[in-house]
Amino acid sequence: MFDFNIISHASQLWSCTIASLRRGTYKNSCFRSHRFLSSGKKVEKQPYETENIISAEAAIVKDCKIPLEARKVEAKPRLQTVRVYRWNPEKPNVKPYMQQFSVDLNKCGTMVLDVLALIKAEHDPTLSYRKSCREGICGSCSMNINGVNTLACITKVKQSSKPIVVYPLPHSYVIRDLVTDMEQFLKQYQTIEPFLKRTGEDNFLGLRQILQSPKDREKLNGLYECILCGCCTFACPPYWWLGDKFLGPATLLQAYRWIIDSRDMGHKERLSKLRDFYSVYRCHTIFNCTKTCPKGLNPGKAIAQIKRLLAGLTKKERPDMETPLPNPCHGEEEYPCREE
Repeated sequence: MFDFNIISHASQLWSCTIASLRRGTYKNSCFRSHRFLSSGKKVEKQPYETENIISAEAAIVKDCKIPLEARKVEAKPRLQTVRVYRWNPEKPNVKPYMQQFSVDLNKCGTMVLDVLALIKAEHDPTLSYRKSCREGICGSCSMNINGVNTLACITKVKQSSKPIVVYPLPHSYVIRDLVTDMEQFLKQYQTIEPFLKRTGEDNFLGLRQILQSPKDREKLNGLYECILCGCCTFACPPYWWLGDKFLGPATLLQAYRWIIDSRDMGHKERLSKLRDFYSVYRCHTIFNCTKTCPKGLNPGKAIAQIKRLLAGLTKKERPDMETPLPNPCHGEEEYPCREE
């Protein structure tokens, strides 16, 4: 007859041994001392051997009960030098300077934003920067990393002998450290009126569906994905020179998004507002905007299309599906007036 106590004990011991194998703490001597438990034959052992086996079993069971955090072996530090732009408006006598940190990459994630968070947590809590979504959606953490305007949350860190150099967005007013003033940038975005304009339907917007064919919807691809991070705009030399008059790549990309939308009926009005000497024509097709866009968009192409529309070389195509305006007559309208 089988001794079920031995079998159950052997299965438990085997699971602990497998766990030891995965952790790299497996000992050949321990396994050989327990090998007799895996068979159904009764093996006689000397008393001192039995004591050794029992002590080895107790050690393995004790090791299995140790939490994973406590079992982690100290890895060799992966030190990376990081140089960060620092300026504090509360200390006007201290000029902007570059502060250098030595960061262990084993203690943080794989992105530059994780490195900045580690610096703020363990090295200098006064470091200031913006962050929100950590997934390249909000555009809050836009900054200049190793000479390129990009998002810190999607820029991977590779251990290197060269330091990681982090600046705020170039040619922008710095509020503190890596935080820049985006007020002018967002005001310019508001000037293009980024919403649907349908003359005669102001009181009915939001009360019904406005139809659009798949073909017309495809025209918006590569335009609506802009997250207004400002990387392209602050990489544009004409914007550095004429930022108060030239709208910049990001704003013009969004302007073209609403101009080309088949559901929008105010494209002529939008184009007339851009028909001046500075708003669009200060673009010299340097394409810094396209190279630096973290979402892979092409603002330079959108600006070129706006120029073609302004020059009359192309015209906005008629939509494949048109949604008729509602009947404004009282008592007969299909959709009641929003004011009522």
